Amino acid sequence: MNKPWLAHYPAGVAATIDVAAYGSLVELLDAAFKRHGGKTAYTFMGRPIAFSEVERLSRALGAYLQSLGLKRGDRVAAMMPNVPQYPVAIAAILRAGFVLVNVNPLYTPRELEHQLKDSGAKAIVVLENFATTLQQVAAKVPTKHVIVASMGDLLGLKGLVVNTVVRRVKKLVPAFSLPGSVSFKQALIEGRRMSLKATKVGPDDIAVLQYTGGTTGVSKGAMLLHRNLVANILQSEAWYGPAVAKVPKDQQFTVVCALPIYHVFGFTACIMLGMRMGSRNILVANPRDMGAVFKDLKGEVFHSFPAVNTLFNAMANHPEFGSVKWRNLVLSVGGGSAVQSGTAALWLEKTGCPICEGYGLSETSPSASCNPVDSTAYTGTIGVPLPNTELALLDDDGREVPMGTPGEIAIRGPQVMAGYWKRDDETAKVMTQDGFFRTGDIGVVDERGYFKIVDRKKDMILVSGFNVYPNELEDVVSKLPGVLECAAVGVPDAKSGEAVKLVIVKKDPALDEAAVRAFCEAQLTGYKKPKLIEFRAELPKSAVGKILRRELREAKK
Repeated sequence: MNKPWLAHYPAGVAATIDVAAYGSLVELLDAAFKRHGGKTAYTFMGRPIAFSEVERLSRALGAYLQSLGLKRGDRVAAMMPNVPQYPVAIAAILRAGFVLVNVNPLYTPRELEHQLKDSGAKAIVVLENFATTLQQVAAKVPTKHVIVASMGDLLGLKGLVVNTVVRRVKKLVPAFSLPGSVSFKQALIEGRRMSLKATKVGPDDIAVLQYTGGTTGVSKGAMLLHRNLVANILQSEAWYGPAVAKVPKDQQFTVVCALPIYHVFGFTACIMLGMRMGSRNILVANPRDMGAVFKDLKGEVFHSFPAVNTLFNAMANHPEFGSVKWRNLVLSVGGGSAVQSGTAALWLEKTGCPICEGYGLSETSPSASCNPVDSTAYTGTIGVPLPNTELALLDDDGREVPMGTPGEIAIRGPQVMAGYWKRDDETAKVMTQDGFFRTGDIGVVDERGYFKIVDRKKDMILVSGFNVYPNELEDVVSKLPGVLECAAVGVPDAKSGEAVKLVIVKKDPALDEAAVRAFCEAQLTGYKKPKLIEFRAELPKSAVGKILRRELREAKK
């Protein structure tokens, strides 16, 4: 395969790296605790937590989990927002020899029941705010061991302060009853009386079942092996190197962890990469509460901000944006969904740090490509393949398409999953004979080896035989003054098969349909223009901030 992208790698980043430096995530964790013990691993509500403290707490929790009679390879779920108990639970589950199942705490009972049944999770660590959801399905799932965490467990504050914090949070805790459950604190107390038994975990063992978002069908568990995740952590570290090198030696590299840890982007790019690098993660429990986010960041020195387009956009447009010191920012990584050019331009103008858009999926641990971190401007592409990674564009028959021709993006590399949990039929649909994972995303590549996503196959709108790509429409319309957010979807149409429907959230209340139509008339060819225009107060989004076009398509027309 021709790899033109290698000529555009940043100085100091190798085309191939040793992705087998650790035999497992357990080895990586143990090395991190030994190397970075005295450093701060997490800051939450102003309270620092050291790597050595995470080691001690995870050792106790891991020993407690082992005492429940679970066997090596059993699945243990974690259902929490970004609170310090989450990374402690991650380390405990992995060090005890179990498989981590990341669970979205905002799941409905139906969604939670599916994931716990499908994974066969025998135990779960859940924040009490979401325990009522678990209660509703407890009798129907195989998950019989329940550890309930409380927001104040690890705050380590005294007297009035912690009481005030916990009282405020308690208001958000619906009543629940989970007979036989134990508190997070009690599990730690009992675990401290025990020893964590060493378990032999190898590179080909499953480390994490990472469930796909379910936006394209039934949620499936991607089997991420220890070697897949180790590889992606080391690939990301190598790629971010030129940006990290800009940070003064007397400052600890610090990441704003506003991405949910249960999402693969936050799990790998914030928590696990942070373990490897000895970075400090500022944990943001609820990125939708903008006031709280800016309060958390005031006075903080931080260097990395990985996020999705909607978060970059919301923050850059927030009146308190200037209350935060952005001058230390050296790395803004966009992923999860397409970064829009208008958002990228505003972010660069306000922070001086360009968004480096990357690309990946749950099935690829997640990162597969990224723009060079020494870029000085937004490129409108997903960059080039990471070290040890190949991207190809395939037609429906699996043949590579000519340069400049749209094709399905396929990925081959050490970060690609082993397959879907108990779904050989679904695995066979996405894996080629020669080891490429077919993503379902349509892309093009230029002569430099830079890839650009055109759209998802399922999101493409077919108007009278012409392909209309929502990403293109959204990028154009987002530049119209007065538009805060927008989404384009296809709706049935008697004449053209499908027509374009545009849904807009206003920034300027005076914006009207006539202004939008006039703008589209000047910017878009006939078949791409929206037939229907709708204004809404907000767009439906997944927990990680991805706009759910499916919900817009399914809404009553």
